[in-house]
Amino acid sequence: MAKKKKKNLRKKLFIKNRLVILNENTFEEIFSFRLTLMNVFVTLTLGTIFLILVTTFIIAFTPLREFIPGYSSSQLKKNATELAIKSDSLETALKKNEAYIKGIQKVLKGELEYAKFNKDSILAESEEPEDVDMKASEEEIRLREEVAKIEKESKSDQKSKNKSGKK
Repeated sequence: MAKKKKKNLRKKLFIKNRLVILNENTFEEIFSFRLTLMNVFVTLTLGTIFLILVTTFIIAFTPLREFIPGYSSSQLKKNATELAIKSDSLETALKKNEAYIKGIQKVLKGELEYAKFNKDSILAESEEPEDVDMKASEEEIRLREEVAKIEKESKSDQKSKNKSGKK
């Protein structure tokens, strides 16, 4: 039964049919096509793929992509980056100015002598150095020793090659 259904399907796909378009008043044939079901299926599939590709390229390579949610324009990204950089620099300038104002307030209240008051010294106080541990860990020391051994071996190999090459 399965074989008969497959054969019937194949026959139906390749049976030739005629599509005729007629003028309704005169019954004059305007044009006609000889089609099979397979031709119609292939044509519709290729047309759909072509339509999808054209739509994708139009959206990908034109400014239309900016109207799709989730996509932003390159100009918008550039502006956002510039604004982030400006805001960071403004924050640091604000911190420095606050430290300077606090120093002036100390001088005005008499908590700090005028001779010690200097804008550079106040700014230096406001910049807090990060606590960085510069001591080498045990793993780092082992790695340094291994690299030193490898370098010594490579130097001794080069010297022996140079001596044998000169003889």
